[in-house]
Amino acid sequence: MTYNLTVSPDFAPDHISGWYFFNTWLQRKLDVGIHLELYDNFDTQRTDIRADKFDLIYANPYDASMLVREMGFQAVVRPASKSDETVIAVNAESPFQTVEDLSSGCRVATTDDPDVHTMGMIMLESADLDKNNTAIREYSSYVVVAKNLLNGDADAGFFLKDAYDELSELIRSKMRVLVSSQISVVHHSLLVGPRMAEHIPAIQAALLTMQEDEKGKGVLESMNIDNWEPMDSEQTEFMIDLIDTLID
Repeated sequence: MTYNLTVSPDFAPDHISGWYFFNTWLQRKLDVGIHLELYDNFDTQRTDIRADKFDLIYANPYDASMLVREMGFQAVVRPASKSDETVIAVNAESPFQTVEDLSSGCRVATTDDPDVHTMGMIMLESADLDKNNTAIREYSSYVVVAKNLLNGDADAGFFLKDAYDELSELIRSKMRVLVSSQISVVHHSLLVGPRMAEHIPAIQAALLTMQEDEKGKGVLESMNIDNWEPMDSEQTEFMIDLIDTLID
């Protein structure tokens, strides 16, 4: 039997090869077939997830609720010391120095990354801004969000902090961060579906010692992950409850 793996589309393009290396490494460790399918947007991926196409998913925290509570997935590991934080940035020459300087009608550039967009909108609330008094435009990637800031076509942009940090030094030098979230307990995680549940002990054992394996360490570096740490049901439920509270 061949299982199917997918990855939340918000990773940097530079790490595409890393996920293919990871898939090959994991197949060899488990001695099972795993097919990797990557997406360039969340909506298409979420449609296929709901169609029960996947058995192993590196998921963003927003999707974890659906996967765990509706589809019976279990979170097994998360990247160690790597939380999902959101950055609101502006053009370096912008007159805005704080979020509170933004005013009604401001143009916001975002992506279809659901948890980052949700957190960005929450952080705008301190300026009395919401979807009703801002001009929100969605773009295909964080690079395009940055481009719109630099071109003066947006007043503020939402970024996953990791994605912002991985932009080129030249691009970052032309932007300025207004605020960054500091939640620390919200993060991506690797979830295993019901059809693959029998492999959970082997998956967790392999990943928790991955950095000790010479090839595994190289794969982790290509994914920009130092190492994995275990996740249990209590940690998963706490994160899901927090995300649900933020969305509500």
